[in-house]
Amino acid sequence: MPLYEHVMIARQDLSNTQAEGLIEHFGAVLSDNGGNLVDHEYWGVKTMAYKINKNRKGHYAFLRSDAPAPAVQEMERLMRLHDDVMRVLTIKVDEHAELPSVQMQKRDDRDRGDRRERR
Repeated sequence: MPLYEHVMIARQDLSNTQAEGLIEHFGAVLSDNGGNLVDHEYWGVKTMAYKINKNRKGHYAFLRSDAPAPAVQEMERLMRLHDDVMRVLTIKVDEHAELPSVQMQKRDDRDRGDRRERR
């Protein structure tokens, strides 16, 4: 089956448990249609670059799935109809990375280097 990665932004006035409940709900939609949710990460509340539906912040979630195209289309359709979901992005990938996503990795100042050395 094809592999997909999804990023979902939910409304900021939801609680953390409600936002994680959305992840479980849409994972169940995938499994009901013949796919499965391989992994998911809850990234927390983040500030967006611009307002969406009068919201400046949103709950971000990252999902990795292994599902046929009709299951993904049904999940996306339900996400667009859901009042709490503001944006959805789905990308088809060749393989899933084993490490945590870039958002979940701890930022290390040593990796950035000394800014004075660049001049």
